[in-house]
Amino acid sequence: MKKRKAIVNRVTKETKISLKLNLDGEGKSRIDSGMPFLDHMLTLFSRHSLVDLEIKARGDLKVDYHHTVEDIGICLGEAIRKALGTKEGINRFGSKILPMDESLVSVSIDISNRPLLVFNVPLKAGKSGDFNLELVEEFLKAFASQARITLHFNLVYGRNFHHVAESIFKTLARTLAEAVSLNKRVKGIPSTKGRL
Repeated sequence: MKKRKAIVNRVTKETKISLKLNLDGEGKSRIDSGMPFLDHMLTLFSRHSLVDLEIKARGDLKVDYHHTVEDIGICLGEAIRKALGTKEGINRFGSKILPMDESLVSVSIDISNRPLLVFNVPLKAGKSGDFNLELVEEFLKAFASQARITLHFNLVYGRNFHHVAESIFKTLARTLAEAVSLNKRVKGIPSTKGRL
């Protein structure tokens, strides 16, 4: 089986990011973004998706977290797209609904080569520590765009913003794991068009 791994480096005037990813890993991670909350979310994303993930990011955090959060999303999406290669034999679709204490989030994914984010989760006014939770949506926009996937998030219910965010990342992880899994019954590209 071809190794589904990728390395992405991104350097701008605002950020410097290096990322290594193994889709067929064990959920091991080393995350250092300079933002403890995001490190926590990406660590649990790695653990629950079984994707091995290393991220080292430096950015203009004194100005704002936005640039670094968005650029990490760009790098993660690009790495997943590269690691998937031709996408032959993958399930392509995934859908999960998972709880985190009082919160319940549903996520659906289509590895379609058609980037789209539908985000029905009201996080705009919340914070976890010094992390603005509206940046979760910005991260996911960048991720979906660069991975070239369709992603739908729906908050079924939930009150605690931290729990909602954690449910978002855990549910995304399990959904992605389902979609990128290889299926022996899938021959070639999983599309009637013959390409994605």
